[in-house]
Amino acid sequence: MDAAAPEMIEALKEEARVAYREAMAHLAAAVTIVTTDGEGGRAGFAATAVCSLSDTPPTLLVCLNKASSAHAAVSVNGIVCVNVLAAHHENISRVFGGRTPMTERFESGTWEIGDTGAPVLADALTAFECRIGHVVDGGTHDIFMAEVLAIRSTTDKPLIYFRRSYQSL
Repeated sequence: MDAAAPEMIEALKEEARVAYREAMAHLAAAVTIVTTDGEGGRAGFAATAVCSLSDTPPTLLVCLNKASSAHAAVSVNGIVCVNVLAAHHENISRVFGGRTPMTERFESGTWEIGDTGAPVLADALTAFECRIGHVVDGGTHDIFMAEVLAIRSTTDKPLIYFRRSYQSL
């Protein structure tokens, strides 16, 4: 390989990263607010990087950027509530997904304390209360394997994120 090969590879990797981000905007996803409370403090963040892993035991994958202001609290507390948002929760998603200080985020919406101690959005489409069992390094993100311990559901319409904007079904 000549000396240009490493530079060419880096250019290709950057091109792929940009194309990947654009392509992922075409993947519609449920919008969630992931919350935690405990020794590490109360925290929450908006996430679309949440999915089912298994039903035996019921387990979700929750991906969280290591640079997130909620990362330390989630890691220390070891519990989360994945609150799946209904169509009317767009504002709550914007608050938890923006630069709103952590202390102010829970002022939007009505929050209850769940069985695990994590904050539960009272009118969430579905709320999964979980205990984190394993953590896997995913580059810029940690992948939390969260065993579901309790579930609450309503029958509202979901809030979806698609092509960098909120949608409803």
